[in-house]
Amino acid sequence: MLREIYLSTALLAAFGLVGAGLVALVHMGTAERIEANREAATLARLHEILPDGEYDNDIINDTTVLGHALLGGGNHLVYRARLGDEPVAAVFTVIARGGYSGDIHLLVGVRADGRVAGVRVVSHRETPGLGDDIEAGRSDWILGFDDLELGNPPVERWAVQRDGGIFDQFTGATITPRAVVRAVRDTLIYFDTHREQVFEPMPVDDTDEEAHTDE
Repeated sequence: MLREIYLSTALLAAFGLVGAGLVALVHMGTAERIEANREAATLARLHEILPDGEYDNDIINDTTVLGHALLGGGNHLVYRARLGDEPVAAVFTVIARGGYSGDIHLLVGVRADGRVAGVRVVSHRETPGLGDDIEAGRSDWILGFDDLELGNPPVERWAVQRDGGIFDQFTGATITPRAVVRAVRDTLIYFDTHREQVFEPMPVDDTDEEAHTDE
């Protein structure tokens, strides 16, 4: 009888370990898929903001990582576009904090002269039919940022109309557009004060230099 109890306990423990392992594997696979989907969406939106022909460098690999509260805190990847080695634009991966249902992940493109090249939503959890009008596929609201800059409008007018700004809010949804407008404004402020750092050339690989020298 005692042996059967020990055997049952051992089997239950084994099943528990196997179950926990399967859950961990599923979670890991799901997390990897989510990250892969987000990366694919990011690249698609990137080309919407900066179409081919506006730059001639490898924008996918010409990147830098910058961290600042104005970008949503933490570290953020920045894609740099150049034409003949001259800076054309930077596309920031930004987190808009304070969305109605959580963080909103954005791409904010800023041209070298400080004008907005474009803004696109990469991912969000806003309410369908209300907050999701920030998506370019649902409305043209997000296109309203194109070619704007600090001073046009004035910084204090970079807000939704309910807060004294120039940007429309959505019917029944003010929190979502408010978060996006704030994030775009803050990205422009960051760019204005960190322009040289944003476009700082990528470090040269010493190995490549030695190889060229040997030739």
